[in-house]
Amino acid sequence: MRKLKAVVMLAVAALLAGPAYAADYPQYPPIDIPDLPPVDYGLAGSFYLRGSVGGNGWWAENAQYCNCAVTTFDTPGYGYSLGVGAGYETGDGLRADVTIDFLSNGNLTTSNGYKVHMRSGLALANVYYDFPLNDGGYSAEGGFGLYVGAGLGVAQTYSEVMDGSTQYAWGRSFEGAGAIMAGVSYDMGNMVADVGYRGIYMNKVMSQPANMANAYLVNNNFIHEVRGTMRYRFN
Repeated sequence: MRKLKAVVMLAVAALLAGPAYAADYPQYPPIDIPDLPPVDYGLAGSFYLRGSVGGNGWWAENAQYCNCAVTTFDTPGYGYSLGVGAGYETGDGLRADVTIDFLSNGNLTTSNGYKVHMRSGLALANVYYDFPLNDGGYSAEGGFGLYVGAGLGVAQTYSEVMDGSTQYAWGRSFEGAGAIMAGVSYDMGNMVADVGYRGIYMNKVMSQPANMANAYLVNNNFIHEVRGTMRYRFN
């Protein structure tokens, strides 16, 4: 019983002494910790959609008519392209996409005065490597950068040969195609804008079947483009 009384008395004494003991400590004002800026963990992998528009010039080595006569070109053609695509970037510089473009080119002029016009649907599978120009590396807001790329695919073409205002020959063909790309980009986070060069190669543009009357074959076609592209990231 005496022990219980002693414990109770000690507890009461501690409760009474606590506030007085705490009052002996200095009172400091509260510390206001400012909000820290968000940490940039770099660019994670993300899917994107893209759209492009460009102007171009069309050069070809020569043209062959009716499997016999060969003529060269004096004047390059010119035209434009419109394209869309979808792709994925890994976050460490590599990205890949699939693009579909509509090309319209005309006035590729032979040495004897004929003009060749072409409309083409071009499908390419492309790979790129992006080089950041800032110290932060591959960031979602990385500023300016450079890129290079290459693509392989197919083209469905409709072409015609004009003799003045008269349609001399026409036809469709399905050809393999390749492309190389290089340019400069500006990264704004979810949006990336770039301006660059694309060189397209098609081995031939022709009418089919090749043995039809007024058949023609345009060899080694090079289309040189300057185009602008916008990409939208889903990240």
